[in-house]
Amino acid sequence: MLAGQPIVILRDNVEVTSGMEAQHSNIMACKAIAEAVRTTLGPRGMDKMLVSPTGDVVITNDGATILHELKVEHPAAKMVISVAEAQDDEVGDGTTTATILIGALMEEAESLMKKGIHPTVIAKGYNLAMHKAIEVLEANAIKGDIKKKDLLEKVAATAITGKSIESMKSKITPIIVDAVLKVAQKDATGKNNTVDEDDVRIKTIVGDSLDDAELIEGFLIDKTRCDTGMPKRVSKAVVALLSQPLEIKKTETKSKIKITSSEQVAAFSEREKAALKAFADKIKASGANVVLCQKGIADAVQYYLSHAKILAIQDVPEKDMKAFARALGGTIVNTPDDLGKDVFGTADLVEEMKDVKVTKFMGCKKAKTVTILIKGSNQIFVDELERAAYDAVRVVMDAIEDGKYVVGAAAIDTELNLEINKYAATEGGRVQLAIEAFARVFEAIPNTLAENAGLNAIDIIVDLKKEHTTHKKYAGINVLTGKVEDMYKAGVLEPMRVKKQAIQSAAETASLLIRVDDMMISKSAAQMAKEGKA
Repeated sequence: MLAGQPIVILRDNVEVTSGMEAQHSNIMACKAIAEAVRTTLGPRGMDKMLVSPTGDVVITNDGATILHELKVEHPAAKMVISVAEAQDDEVGDGTTTATILIGALMEEAESLMKKGIHPTVIAKGYNLAMHKAIEVLEANAIKGDIKKKDLLEKVAATAITGKSIESMKSKITPIIVDAVLKVAQKDATGKNNTVDEDDVRIKTIVGDSLDDAELIEGFLIDKTRCDTGMPKRVSKAVVALLSQPLEIKKTETKSKIKITSSEQVAAFSEREKAALKAFADKIKASGANVVLCQKGIADAVQYYLSHAKILAIQDVPEKDMKAFARALGGTIVNTPDDLGKDVFGTADLVEEMKDVKVTKFMGCKKAKTVTILIKGSNQIFVDELERAAYDAVRVVMDAIEDGKYVVGAAAIDTELNLEINKYAATEGGRVQLAIEAFARVFEAIPNTLAENAGLNAIDIIVDLKKEHTTHKKYAGINVLTGKVEDMYKAGVLEPMRVKKQAIQSAAETASLLIRVDDMMISKSAAQMAKEGKA
């Protein structure tokens, strides 16, 4: 106000939320997102059914998928979802854990702010506690040798437990571990192991039994030869990779051809056939016996290629073309004129599989590529199997690269709770309260696991703390028996990287959000009109 006159700074389409109202709004949004996924955590977690506006159905307990499918409007909720997606991209698992931790941190921050503790003090305490948590993780990490496949199988089994694929855990975990080990390599120093995520592909097929999962040392594509006269099987394949269509292109400018006689029609047709035959002749002359084309292949070219006993696949997606180029050691070229020995890819065998429209490329010598083939009874089930297998593959990769594990089933969470509480006492002041609040957050994981298993959460947490104070740091919740047991012996292991990423993401996001005291949200004309009608 200036001399009794209001000064308007922001436009009418900007909605402003300030002070405690803004902080409370962010806290409520984070808690709501955490509540949406918390019942999916653990071996006894439940599934969510998500139905899109078009009627597509997704049934899953994968936190990243659930959050990705949610169409949220609140900016804080969008931040939580972006954190979960980043968690999935970086380490492949732990999205539900990260989301639950963010919700718990925001809830603790709300209690502290009501007591008069400033958000910057809370953020400082959270940052100190996060670094202490990482120290505790490192101190409790179990180092493992990647040659011990049983350790890696336990990691894969932990990731799979509670998902749809759990019924075939004993069969799929060795397949996943073998797949990742086959493509694992040493880095430039020769000391550390590295795994390229693109080297392990997961292929799903609707039909047959879940027990028919297999590991294929090669590359699968869900396309087959474009002409039935082409061979189904090609040994010692020489593969040409073409990005442009093998057909007559339309001119870029409009033009007219005036034909006045049947001879001209025949000549025009013959010239077109000759141009198409030239495509096939050039491919045959180059020495290629398999063709992968990113675009279409004209019927006439298909006919000539089939007579030359060349297997051709058309309309190969660009992503698959790049993967083929890498796996086969070839180069993608534009036209048959560019083909030569230096651009061909090679494979020991290219074969069309029986009963399914899939072609497999075996013996890719230029790059190690493996495919995990999973089958299921329907598309919704198969999609969930693929997500579960993806999580397991990624955690095995993490374990191989780092060689460090922590014990799951809330064992490491209880240890974090106790150690951070001890650390809080060394800081003093109001920061101590924020660090103690950070420690309490780790009770959210055992609490959720117990609730999802139908157990008494208070009794479980008390028993866990009792065991850990007597130096039984591997004590965790066995949700199958409802008791606190040594979960290292039970084989519940997860890569340290997954837990570390979840803690860092949660702490940094919560620290960022609690410092917000003003939200200025710009709305479109359509949104304003809609709200005006409402």
